[in-house]
Amino acid sequence: MKIQERTGAGAGRSAAPAQPSVGDRLPSPPRERKPALAALAVLLILLGALGATMLVLQVGDRVEVVKVTKDIPAGGRVTDQNSTIVMVADDPDINYIKETQLETIKGYTAVTMIPGGSLPVGEMFAKEPKIPAGKASVGLALKEGQYYADIKGGDTVAAYRVGTSGSSSSDSSDKDSSSSSSGNGLIATASVERVKGESDATVSTGSKSITLLVDEGDAAALASASSAGEVALVRVPAK
Repeated sequence: MKIQERTGAGAGRSAAPAQPSVGDRLPSPPRERKPALAALAVLLILLGALGATMLVLQVGDRVEVVKVTKDIPAGGRVTDQNSTIVMVADDPDINYIKETQLETIKGYTAVTMIPGGSLPVGEMFAKEPKIPAGKASVGLALKEGQYYADIKGGDTVAAYRVGTSGSSSSDSSDKDSSSSSSGNGLIATASVERVKGESDATVSTGSKSITLLVDEGDAAALASASSAGEVALVRVPAK
């Protein structure tokens, strides 16, 4: 009888469910795959790499071009005083003025006003000066003292009527009639188109041939005063 009781107790223990071992893990639920997000991440990586590549290419493909530092009026010229050289990304669709073309472009005149701080292009200049509508070119033959020493193309000037001495009696009546305007302003602002011999910066004495771009209505008075030797030019700020 005792033996049978032990057997029955042992059989009851073996029928109990086995407990999982400590090292076993419970099965995890399957992950939800998102192919759209994965494709977007790959696309962003590719775009970033492409952008970096383009930036490197642009930085490496740069050219030296002319930049205008001061306003150049219509009829004015590029000079060392109103221009500088800067580096920009090369663009075959833009007709930049390259650094190697600087000396050549100095012989051309601006067909329109070029504001300071801009990068001019070749279409802004012409070999033969083009007179804007309502403007006129007036040539002046001035002696030393009637112009300032470093006058050059592209300057903005004012023209004044000044008195002269040594007039003959034959034109004394003309002088009397103009004496009231002696020293008065003829033109408030005009643009210097060219100065004969301006390439020689050391020349500051003697007569000069100077061409001004003025309003058409002022041309006759300026030419008349110039023929009488009664014109003096002074530099004024560009407007």
